[in-house]
Amino acid sequence: MTEINIIRDDYFREGLNLSEISRNNGIDRKTARKYVMAEDWNNKPQCFSKNKSKLDPYKALIDSWIEEDCKRRRKQRHTAQRIHNRLCAEIGEDFDCSYRTVAVYVSLKRKEIFKINSMALPLQHKAGEAQADFGQADYIENGKLISGHYLILSLPHSNGGYIQLFKGENTECLLEGLIAEFTHIGKVPNRIWFDNASTIVTSVLKDGKRLLTDRFLRFQQHYGFEAAFCNPASGNEKGHVENKVGYLRRNLLVPVPEFDNLIDFNKELLKKCDTDHMRPHYRKEISIETLIEDDIAEMLELPRIPFDPATYKILKTDAYAIFSLNGGKHRYGTAPKHAGSEVTVKITAHSVTALDENLREIVIHPRFYGNQKQEVIDWMLYLNQLSRRPAAVKYTPIYDMMPDELCSWLDKQKKSDVGSALKLISGLAGKSSFDSACKAVTESIKSGITDADSLTALHDRMYRYTPFMGVLSNSEDITAAPNVHFNPSKYDSMLEGARS
Repeated sequence: MTEINIIRDDYFREGLNLSEISRNNGIDRKTARKYVMAEDWNNKPQCFSKNKSKLDPYKALIDSWIEEDCKRRRKQRHTAQRIHNRLCAEIGEDFDCSYRTVAVYVSLKRKEIFKINSMALPLQHKAGEAQADFGQADYIENGKLISGHYLILSLPHSNGGYIQLFKGENTECLLEGLIAEFTHIGKVPNRIWFDNASTIVTSVLKDGKRLLTDRFLRFQQHYGFEAAFCNPASGNEKGHVENKVGYLRRNLLVPVPEFDNLIDFNKELLKKCDTDHMRPHYRKEISIETLIEDDIAEMLELPRIPFDPATYKILKTDAYAIFSLNGGKHRYGTAPKHAGSEVTVKITAHSVTALDENLREIVIHPRFYGNQKQEVIDWMLYLNQLSRRPAAVKYTPIYDMMPDELCSWLDKQKKSDVGSALKLISGLAGKSSFDSACKAVTESIKSGITDADSLTALHDRMYRYTPFMGVLSNSEDITAAPNVHFNPSKYDSMLEGARS
């Protein structure tokens, strides 16, 4: 710029012509003219200069292979060595680049392509849309520590979120959780984002479409929402619910919650979510509670007919009237008369119910989870059966459930008498409960009463009829009975009518 400045001073200040300037500065006349006539003196940024490489003619081909690799499994992508070998094989002797040249370019290009593909984009969330996902958390129910799962339904527009706690992550848990959350909101999100869990998606097709389970399709059609799905292994595409999974766990499930009934606790969790929504939105400077009203305004109405989220199966019982689930690991008892027959089994997130041929309830059991072998039998249903085989009573849980006095008395009786006692207990238990039946029989034994009629009368007096409460001590609280006048002539006329 110093030399250029001298040239322009000679022309504009000293009045020299181009030939004189060219001669005095030892430059070509065209060069002098170029600087004298220049008008744009902005300092323009320079582009990076790219060194030419022998690989340049083949870079487009290499790029296409690497971009195609983005759609393939990691273990089936090209290595730099494989790319070099392909170039040598497909181009032939005309390809004269070393492996090192190819490897350096492949490394740089991979970083460039995968960086673009992994770049996060700011998304705009429409009101009325939701995202759903499961998380894991421990809880203590009735003193027992359980490794549980919880379903989150988040509303990205308002930053609202709802949580429901379960023992598993199956179809019944998903549907029951969503129904509880829909019901609590009072509306149904018009669009819900899911991942590709097997509880919903059976397979992902090449064109990006999904084959969905029949159960989920029925649920979707019943509530009318649109189901959207993330790309496989791309949970970041529903980042709002991913964040809400952590937020609600830290704020509602820490410390580890303790309770007696999971269903009741889930109702409390929804109320706690409402309380959490009173805080301001992290960016919009308005409460989440107010923004949820915008979500609700865009949501769908709840269907008039409720949806049954249970799964129904027809299963065969064995000789002990027991059927199995989860590959035989979980065994559930029915009643003796259903041994070796088919029963309809109703499976929910929390229970397993056996139904007879008319879909009447036989017995309800809590549902087992996990891969450990577990079995449950309602032995009360087996009392009549045990009365026919009284010797077996000592080897069933029923014996441990009886009072010690009753057990001692049974041990001294004949088999026939034990059978009669068990049959009587079964009948009395049907009127009230097993405990009350056992107490009545125990009391009768203490009193020396052992015949069936006396035992039944004693039980009814103890548990079926309301005992006389006596007269209240404060007579002022008792309303005086009205005066009653007895007219014997009326009764005489009735008696005369009866004689005639």
